[in-house]
Amino acid sequence: MAKANSKQRNAKRGHSVPLRLPSYTARRRVLIGVMASSALVLVWHAVDQQIFQGDFLRQEGRARYLRVVDMPALRGTITDRHGDPLAISTPVDSVWASPRQLSRDKRTLASLARVLDMNADHLRRLLAQHKDRGFVYLKRRVNPNQAEQIRALDLEGIGLQREYRRFYPTGEVGTHVVGFTDIDDRGQEGIELAYQDWLQAAPGSKRVLKDGRKQVVKDVESIRAPRAGRDLVLSLDRRLQYLAYRELKAAVKKHKARAGSAVILDVKTGEILAMVNRPSYNPNGSRSSRGGGGRNRAVTDVFEPGSAIKPFTVAAALELGRYRPDTRIDTAPGELKVGRQRVRDSRNYGVIDVSTVIRKSSNVGASRMALDLSAEELWALFARFGFGQGTESGFPGEVSGQLPHFRGWSRFEQATLSFGYGLSVTSLQLARAYASLAADGLLRPTSLLRVDEAPEGEQVVSAKTARALRAMLETVVSSEGTAPLAAVPGYRVGGKTGTARKSVSGGYAKDKYLAIFAGMVPVSHPRLVMVVMIDEPTAGKYYGGQVAAPVFSKVMAGALRLLNIPPDDYGPSGLRLASAGGRP
Repeated sequence: MAKANSKQRNAKRGHSVPLRLPSYTARRRVLIGVMASSALVLVWHAVDQQIFQGDFLRQEGRARYLRVVDMPALRGTITDRHGDPLAISTPVDSVWASPRQLSRDKRTLASLARVLDMNADHLRRLLAQHKDRGFVYLKRRVNPNQAEQIRALDLEGIGLQREYRRFYPTGEVGTHVVGFTDIDDRGQEGIELAYQDWLQAAPGSKRVLKDGRKQVVKDVESIRAPRAGRDLVLSLDRRLQYLAYRELKAAVKKHKARAGSAVILDVKTGEILAMVNRPSYNPNGSRSSRGGGGRNRAVTDVFEPGSAIKPFTVAAALELGRYRPDTRIDTAPGELKVGRQRVRDSRNYGVIDVSTVIRKSSNVGASRMALDLSAEELWALFARFGFGQGTESGFPGEVSGQLPHFRGWSRFEQATLSFGYGLSVTSLQLARAYASLAADGLLRPTSLLRVDEAPEGEQVVSAKTARALRAMLETVVSSEGTAPLAAVPGYRVGGKTGTARKSVSGGYAKDKYLAIFAGMVPVSHPRLVMVVMIDEPTAGKYYGGQVAAPVFSKVMAGALRLLNIPPDDYGPSGLRLASAGGRP
């Protein structure tokens, strides 16, 4: 009490008294502890992220900026025998969207739909259907102009992806042989389908860095290199393909026919140099516009060949030694009774030799020869020429035709078979059989691929028989035969016409015909064989010599010139006739 009073007195007198501050030691320790703990937590978190969770974080980063994308590869090119392209792949862009990112306001969708030539409502429904996806195609393989317009829109969530589109330079001319691919570049028809594994490319993949707009800004690494498809060289000659298609198309139009097909074979190798059909379609256009033009009728459609089969009936008779080219046959009075049925000629030819049977196309003469053989002998010879069997072309969908077994034949069926009724063939089958006559009786497999060496083939008749048949076939194209319109100036031509009634339910139509011509040139050393078939000509003319033979003449005149095959027809003066006009 006394000390306190003393302090107060001193203060009143003006003397200073020292102050004592409170102690913060405990508070300081708490603060330092908190700071140290925080630092330890941060250090531990950094260590955890850098060491223990490093892989996870790197993966998360990659998921946001690194992407694995496909690297498209080029499908193999298809060329003709000279290297001219028939099917090639060209780079194009496909438009894709990320529905999660793309703005769906009406103005944006309207602009996008207008560029893509799509309905705006359809586009809106498509995006709504895939709203949770990060990738959806909007339009595959757009044209370059559309791709530029898409880039100009610069929309978030819209991108372009490089792909390849198949293009066919020959268009409708070669489509039945070459075929086409689908939107994913897989073969669907023709050679594209038959050699899918050979032509198919294997896409590669790479890791890239993308920005926030999903645009590639940097290639990081290659994962798998793309492998291009292998090229394929066909046996076709594009020049002959164009020539044959042009003339076939003109003939079908002129005679108002339902359809037509034509095949050209190389006699020496069995290669198919041209194969065309009408109707056709453009494979570069819409697939929906094909209609009935998608079939390769030359290998898928069968028909009764009519009189075009007679040379093989004669070949059987000659080969078996029953007849010679000068053997006389009585065809009077222009018809032959077989059982309860009758075989008729267009008129009474009387007594004629075997060569005249071919030149005048006598049904009665061919029937008499066929009936002099056993059914088995005739059937065996037809089978050896490849009727009722495939041609080994390898074309998908090829049919083998029909050659009924001889045990089921009646006498009348044996007779009608001799002039082309009761069996069915394709244009390619018939061409192959004629090529064997042109090749001295050697039947070779056909090929749609270029061959460097001629296959061995099978000897189906003797060279003597084949040469005798060629001499007979040459008379058909003379002024006294049924096909003078098949003649080619400057060249010796051999061939046979066929005019067959079309088979319908319950029998044969009275006003529906097939006009056929099968021929070879030059007869002295045959190089080319061609079969022309016109289905249902309705403009008035319907005989093979009137409708199909002129197509052969026009195509062969051009083909012989293009292939530089020398003329072999000499005029009365002994001078070789010019192929252009038949003048010395």
